[in-house]
Amino acid sequence: MTLDFFIKNQWIIWVLILWMIPWKGIALWKSARNGHRTWFIVLLFINTLAILDVVYIVFFSGEKEVEKKESINNNKRMII
Repeated sequence: MTLDFFIKNQWIIWVLILWMIPWKGIALWKSARNGHRTWFIVLLFINTLAILDVVYIVFFSGEKEVEKKESINNNKRMII
Protein backbone atom coordinates (compact mmCIF):
# COMPACT_ATOMS: atom_id res chain seq x y z
CA MET A 1 0.00 0.00 0.00
CA THR A 2 1.29 3.37 -0.89
CA LEU A 3 0.65 6.77 0.55
CA ASP A 4 -1.64 7.56 -2.38
CA PHE A 5 -3.95 4.75 -1.31
CA PHE A 6 -4.44 6.29 2.14
CA ILE A 7 -4.86 9.77 0.71
CA LYS A 8 -7.64 8.54 -1.59
CA ASN A 9 -9.23 6.37 1.14
CA GLN A 10 -9.06 8.52 4.25
CA TRP A 11 -12.09 6.77 5.69
CA ILE A 12 -9.85 3.79 6.50
CA ILE A 13 -7.77 5.95 8.82
CA TRP A 14 -10.89 7.30 10.52
CA VAL A 15 -12.27 3.81 11.06
CA LEU A 16 -8.96 2.73 12.61
CA ILE A 17 -8.93 5.77 14.89
CA LEU A 18 -12.51 5.12 16.00
CA TRP A 19 -11.55 1.49 16.70
CA MET A 20 -8.38 2.30 18.67
CA ILE A 21 -9.43 5.17 20.92
CA PRO A 22 -12.02 3.34 23.08
CA TRP A 23 -9.79 0.28 23.52
CA LYS A 24 -6.79 2.46 24.38
CA GLY A 25 -8.82 4.44 26.90
CA ILE A 26 -10.25 1.38 28.64
CA ALA A 27 -6.89 -0.38 28.77
CA LEU A 28 -5.11 2.68 30.18
CA TRP A 29 -7.84 3.25 32.74
CA LYS A 30 -7.80 -0.37 33.92
CA SER A 31 -4.01 -0.56 34.09
CA ALA A 32 -3.83 2.66 36.11
CA ARG A 33 -6.62 1.56 38.42
CA ASN A 34 -5.01 -1.84 38.99
CA GLY A 35 -1.60 -0.31 39.67
CA HIS A 36 0.05 -1.95 36.64
CA ARG A 37 2.58 0.80 35.92
CA THR A 38 4.58 -1.20 33.37
CA TRP A 39 1.46 -2.07 31.41
CA PHE A 40 0.32 1.56 31.54
CA ILE A 41 3.61 2.80 30.06
CA VAL A 42 3.69 0.10 27.38
CA LEU A 43 0.08 0.71 26.39
CA LEU A 44 0.60 4.46 26.33
CA PHE A 45 3.60 4.46 24.01
CA ILE A 46 3.17 1.39 21.82
CA ASN A 47 0.46 1.52 19.20
CA THR A 48 -0.58 -1.89 17.84
CA LEU A 49 -3.98 -0.98 16.35
CA ALA A 50 -5.52 -1.83 19.76
CA ILE A 51 -4.40 -5.47 19.66
CA LEU A 52 -2.19 -5.11 22.74
CA ASP A 53 -4.92 -3.11 24.48
CA VAL A 54 -7.47 -5.86 23.92
CA VAL A 55 -5.00 -8.50 25.11
CA TYR A 56 -4.41 -6.56 28.32
CA ILE A 57 -8.12 -6.05 28.97
CA VAL A 58 -9.06 -9.68 28.33
CA PHE A 59 -6.14 -11.50 29.95
CA PHE A 60 -4.41 -9.24 32.49
CA SER A 61 -6.76 -6.55 33.80
CA GLY A 62 -9.05 -8.72 35.92
CA GLU A 63 -6.46 -9.89 38.45
CA LYS A 64 -6.56 -6.98 40.85
CA GLU A 65 -10.30 -6.40 40.45
CA VAL A 66 -11.01 -9.96 41.63
CA GLU A 67 -8.67 -9.51 44.60
CA LYS A 68 -10.38 -6.22 45.51
CA LYS A 69 -13.84 -7.79 45.39
CA GLU A 70 -12.73 -10.67 47.61
CA SER A 71 -11.15 -8.22 50.04
CA ILE A 72 -14.34 -6.12 50.16
CA ASN A 73 -16.45 -9.23 50.76
CA ASN A 74 -14.13 -10.36 53.58
CA ASN A 75 -14.28 -6.92 55.20
CA LYS A 76 -18.09 -6.94 55.05
CA ARG A 77 -18.16 -10.33 56.76
CA MET A 78 -15.89 -9.08 59.52
CA ILE A 79 -18.09 -6.04 60.14
CA ILE A 80 -21.26 -8.09 60.39
